[in-house]
Amino acid sequence: MAKLVFGMNQSLDGYVDHMAFAPGPRLFRHFIEQIRGLAGSVYGRRIYEVMRYWDEDRSEWDEPEREFALAWRRQPKWVASRSLKSVGPNATLVASDIEATIRRLKVELDGEIDVAGPDVARSLTDAGLVDEYRIYLHPVVLGSGKPFFAGPRPPLRLEGTERMDEDVIKLTYVPA
Repeated sequence: MAKLVFGMNQSLDGYVDHMAFAPGPRLFRHFIEQIRGLAGSVYGRRIYEVMRYWDEDRSEWDEPEREFALAWRRQPKWVASRSLKSVGPNATLVASDIEATIRRLKVELDGEIDVAGPDVARSLTDAGLVDEYRIYLHPVVLGSGKPFFAGPRPPLRLEGTERMDEDVIKLTYVPA
């Protein structure tokens, strides 16, 4: 049975914004290895459109970026969206009943399924489907933006901490 994990980089004040801060080399290496081991990923429309950046090779990329892109392209993706009409390679559009789709995937797959995007994570949290939350806490204060938790924070229990590089700590929580 698969485990559903919602994890993102977050500022000290609780916001996620890929344009405001990025992972350093050590944390990026962690993400490369993590994505290689996933059974797949579930995306909301907005974060999926951001991640489509990795669909096409870019001449300015270094070796770690090429590794990440290759791993990202290989994994199955499910995109929850009512507005998209199509999705890219190795992706399946889920236009309705994302909860039923995720329940089925959790039974059919082994390993971890990553959840990307606070809005889709909220609907899956509300349905009791998220098994673990990973906050990669960066020493940045944004003051506004998209919060990690798009709705009320669910009751959580701290499962572990790990220093990822000199400035970032991974906080792992499970539903209480």
